[in-house]
Amino acid sequence: MALLFRKVMAPHLCSACAGRFTPITPPFCPVCGKMFKSKAIDSHICGACIKSKEHFTQIRAVGIYDDTLLEAIHLFKYRHKTRFAMPLGRLLFTEFLRHWTPDDIDLVVPVPLHIRRFRQRGYNQAYMLVHEWERMAKAAGIEMSDMAIARDLLVRTRYTPPQVRLRRQERRRNIRGAFEISRLEKVREKRILLIDDVFTTGATVEECAKVLMKNGAAFVDVLVLARVDIS
Repeated sequence: MALLFRKVMAPHLCSACAGRFTPITPPFCPVCGKMFKSKAIDSHICGACIKSKEHFTQIRAVGIYDDTLLEAIHLFKYRHKTRFAMPLGRLLFTEFLRHWTPDDIDLVVPVPLHIRRFRQRGYNQAYMLVHEWERMAKAAGIEMSDMAIARDLLVRTRYTPPQVRLRRQERRRNIRGAFEISRLEKVREKRILLIDDVFTTGATVEECAKVLMKNGAAFVDVLVLARVDIS
């Protein structure tokens, strides 16, 4: 992944910046995807995941949320540098193919923005990361099968303050009840891959997964660009 990162980011970054990237590599927790510090152990479920049972099955991430990946996401998300959508989306698609095939998933569901924030930003970064996946698959000779990108399946019905400065429990309270499903019949028995840009404490994706599972989803996996390296 480090080599691919340098390749796809080369048109947008200098070589020094493209080299500052930390991919997610084993050993890591197979549930939350957190990397372990010691390389002398096998991948295993971490203590936090043993204690707390989430509604999602597993989370995978392209890399650690630091250095150049952090900066690229910030430019894309907050500075309207939408040219980063294509290379970041390619990295995400490659990570998807490392852990799943199109036959494993029925629906790819981007985490939605509230309409107020969508109007402020002008785009949903989670959707932009996946909207070219079909073209990427075709270019790579990969059959997408019946996997579909469900852009508006999840709806953010309540505006919430930004999560950035909130702690774990504050984030969970802040996001509680913020999502609904637009068409319930589209969720039942579906194998869902939830997409977001960054995994910090998991409050947002857990709330989304809870709503999807309570309305009949077969399972909810999660794929993000980056996860915060919380020890």
